[in-house]
Amino acid sequence: MAERKFYSLPDLLYGYGDLAPHMSEEQLRIHHDKHHAAYVKGANAILEKLDKARSEGTDLDIKSTLKELSFQIGGHLLHSLFWGNLAPARLDARQARKGGGAPTGTLAKEIEKEFGSFDKFKKEFSQAAASVEGSGWAALTYCLQTKRPIIMQIEKHNTNVYPMFTILMVIDVFEHAYYIDYKNERAKFIEAFWNIVNWAEVNKRLENLLT
Repeated sequence: MAERKFYSLPDLLYGYGDLAPHMSEEQLRIHHDKHHAAYVKGANAILEKLDKARSEGTDLDIKSTLKELSFQIGGHLLHSLFWGNLAPARLDARQARKGGGAPTGTLAKEIEKEFGSFDKFKKEFSQAAASVEGSGWAALTYCLQTKRPIIMQIEKHNTNVYPMFTILMVIDVFEHAYYIDYKNERAKFIEAFWNIVNWAEVNKRLENLLT
């Protein structure tokens, strides 16, 4: 039998202190090393439980098991996307902004066509992030049937997800994403988020989808 594969915590592409002052080193360390790692561990534990039950021929409460697996996998995959669409706000060696600013390329054209302007998109996306009920995410997605970028709210990690929509960008609005830096002021975290968005990565995700 082939070796079973499991999930792993991805490395960050920047240092823990590189997103400051918009996200502190302490906040990022706890979020990545503790919270994200817990979803990876949780998902793998359920996969191991499923493997064991199948090999032993025992029964599980499939409904509750799959619901929990959806939550844990969703948490892992969304966090992995989140780290990838962040970048330090400082200038790089070529004096080009790495994070923040405004999108360019194909992404900029799609946002302009759908929302009217980047400022209108930014306002609508921020409203989506601010109004997620309980804990969850706001996401910019793309529908291949309508060829339109669409904003999606995700409650928890797995509720209100549009099936088959590719996610281009996410912001985590669980309190664990910002409570050290911004306490319970989600709106301040959302405002800070725009300074560290890696628009080059978001544009790359869209262009890869369209090719």
